[in-house]
Amino acid sequence: MTAPLLSIAIPTYNRASYLALTLEQLRTALSTVAPGSVEVIVSDNGSSDETPEIVDAAIARGLRVRSVRNTQNTGSDANIAQSFNLAMGRYVLILSDDDVLVPGALESLVRHLEQGRFGVVCLQPYGYSDDFEAEYPGGSGQDKIFKDAGAFLVAIGPYITLISACVVDKSLLEGVDARQFCGGNLVQVHLVIKAALRAREHLYSTQYAVACKRNNSGGYDFSKVFVEELGRILDQYTEEGLPIASVREFESHMLLGYYPYYLLRQRLGQTGDLSMTYERFAKRFKRRALFWFWVAPIIKLPRPLSIAWGGVAVAIGRVLSGDLRRGAAYAWSRLILRVFRQQRRRL
Repeated sequence: MTAPLLSIAIPTYNRASYLALTLEQLRTALSTVAPGSVEVIVSDNGSSDETPEIVDAAIARGLRVRSVRNTQNTGSDANIAQSFNLAMGRYVLILSDDDVLVPGALESLVRHLEQGRFGVVCLQPYGYSDDFEAEYPGGSGQDKIFKDAGAFLVAIGPYITLISACVVDKSLLEGVDARQFCGGNLVQVHLVIKAALRAREHLYSTQYAVACKRNNSGGYDFSKVFVEELGRILDQYTEEGLPIASVREFESHMLLGYYPYYLLRQRLGQTGDLSMTYERFAKRFKRRALFWFWVAPIIKLPRPLSIAWGGVAVAIGRVLSGDLRRGAAYAWSRLILRVFRQQRRRL
C-alpha cells in the first residue's frame, strides 16, 4: 500500500458540531486532489457527545476517515501527540476540530508538498466568529521560501503555536515519539522546530488558508504556556542549533504584535490579580525595553488606563506586523453582524 503524501490528523473531544463542519469541508476539498494522496484521521479522546455519529455520517457521505477512539479523555497534549504518531503520510497537518481549510487551500498545499523539499510549510490563518466564508479577509498572498530555520521561525511568529497552521515533514522526525513532548500544551512547537532545524528549506504561504474558530480554546494559563513554557522550549533548542539571535527577534515580534492582544483580552474580561502573569513576563523579559514600555503597562496600569493603552498597542502592533487587513476584516464583519441582529430584533 502506497503511503499518502499528506496526513490530516484531527484530535477532537466533545465538539461534534464543529467537527461536522471541518469534515464536510475536507470532503469537498479532497475532490480537488489525487485519490489516495491525502488521508484523514480523527482521534477521538473519549467524547461523550455525538462525535462518533458525526464521523460515521461523514464516512457515509463518502469521506474516507481512519477513526481512532480512546476509552477515556487522555488530555489534549496526549491526543495531539497520538494524532501525529498515527499519521502515515510523509507530511502531517494536525488540524484542530474547530478549524477549516478554506476552498482551494488543500489543492494548493498538495501542489507545494509534491515538490518534496520543505521541512515545514506554514499556512496563513485567520480567525472567524460565525461564518468563515463571510469573514474571509480577502486579498492575495505570497509564497516565501526560507533557507534558514531561525529566519523562518521569526517570520511565522506565533503561528508556531497553532496546530492548524504548520505542516511538518514527518520523514525528518523518524524515531521521534510525539508523546515525549506532552505536559506543556505545546507539543506542536517541538515538532515544528525539530523539523525546521533538520531541513534546508521551508515555506510560508501568506495567502489566507485556514479559518480558525475565534476564542474557542481555553483551560490553560496564557502566561504559563505562551511565555514560560514557550520560552523554555526556545531555550532548549538553542542547544540544537536554533540561533539565540533568532529567539530574541522572535520574542521581540511576540512582544510587539502578539502579547498585547491577549493581555488586553485578560484586562477586558477580568479585574482579578495579575501578579503571576506579571511575574512570568518580567522573569522572561526583564532585560527587554520593549516589555517595560509596550507590554507591562497593560498588566500594571489601572484597568481603564490599561485597556486604553492595550487598544493602542494592539492597533499599532498589527500595523507594524502587517496584520492590519485581518483585524480590519474582523472589525467590519462584527459591525455587519451587529447591524443584522439589530434589524432582526426590530422585525
